[in-house]
Amino acid sequence: MERDAWLLCAALAAATVVYYLACTTSRRAQRRRLPPGPTPLPVIGNVLSLRGNMHHALARLARERYGPVMALKLGLVTAVVVSSPDAARDAFTKHDRRLAARAVRDTSRVRGLADRSMIWLPSSDTRWKMLRRVVATHVFSPRSIAAARGVPERKVRDIVGYFAAHVGEVVDVGEAVYSGVPFLRPLDLQGWRRWAEKRYDKVFDILDNITNSRLADASAGNHAGDFLDSLLGLMSAGKIARDDVTTIMFDVFGAGTDTIAITVQCAMAELLRNPSIMAKARTEMEDVLAGKKTIEENDTEKLPYLRAVIKEAMRLHPVAPILLPHQAAEDGVEIGGYAVPKGSTVIFNVWVIMRDPTAWERPDEFMPERFLQRAEVDFRGKDFEFMLFGAGRRLCPGLPMAERVVPFILASLLHAFEWRLPDGMSAE
Repeated sequence: MERDAWLLCAALAAATVVYYLACTTSRRAQRRRLPPGPTPLPVIGNVLSLRGNMHHALARLARERYGPVMALKLGLVTAVVVSSPDAARDAFTKHDRRLAARAVRDTSRVRGLADRSMIWLPSSDTRWKMLRRVVATHVFSPRSIAAARGVPERKVRDIVGYFAAHVGEVVDVGEAVYSGVPFLRPLDLQGWRRWAEKRYDKVFDILDNITNSRLADASAGNHAGDFLDSLLGLMSAGKIARDDVTTIMFDVFGAGTDTIAITVQCAMAELLRNPSIMAKARTEMEDVLAGKKTIEENDTEKLPYLRAVIKEAMRLHPVAPILLPHQAAEDGVEIGGYAVPKGSTVIFNVWVIMRDPTAWERPDEFMPERFLQRAEVDFRGKDFEFMLFGAGRRLCPGLPMAERVVPFILASLLHAFEWRLPDGMSAE
């Protein structure tokens, strides 16, 4: 009896030792497989290494020392930074579902927005799936865009009229930043949440007033026939709630206004710096339009060089040089042979990805012709050297709208005016 008890104790002790050694070996192996990165400072991590433009700082660290997959500490948060097309392909083709969660910035938690918006909800959430389906079907579908074609045409004519009346004025655009240290978040030391809440309140009041006005018009028998009417129809049928209408409008306008404006600005800036390319785009328009005085949206489909100009401007100057941060929702994610711990923020630096010299000849030069030679390269999330709108299930749903509106605005501006740099300013 005593011998049996001794054998049992010995077996348990041996099993415990084996289990401990296995766990220790596994942890060591996982630590060895973590991406390389700079040594973090206590509490603040590697924040001091990211001064200036974050995408430039991340590109410098990747290029000079740590490679296309590196680990950083942003405060107490582990971030894995992806800086090459191959590493991005690895992430999205193998781990799209595991990386489809969002790392939510603190200002987006105001008014519970992170729990309502399709921008921040996890892709596994039933509400996210519903909102995404509604937007894809009733806002950005080809049928919806075509039905509302008169609206962008009217607004682009307004833009042309504005420029005609304000030649010589300069419009500036601000830049938003992403920051935060988790254990201090409840204190809101920088006041970002209070700042955001005041502005969100104003925006939501405006959107609610628009909805109320449209509901009053509908009860009087008036219908605009745009996507808001479609959303209100779904609300009347009990398929979405009033809050869903407001949130969808906030997401669509918030994500689709400055992004289009900045893209057009960047394209115009590059054309002004490269007058021979501008002349080529204008010649194409003259040949295709054959003296037509007013451009229509469908005309841009016959302007491949103009579309190549826009693609090249987007490649060099992405509106979001760093995609909205993803989050590893599960264990088992590996990118470029490195383990990505569960809960890590995953950052895709598309600014450096789209300037990768292994994917692009003379990557820092403005060469629209490259997109005539590689017409198959598109921004629909399949070509990871040109992932302007993201990829996978988090691909931007507004892509079809941008694909139609941006060429239309640029073509209208080039068609209506002769453009040149101010006297005394060189292209450099």
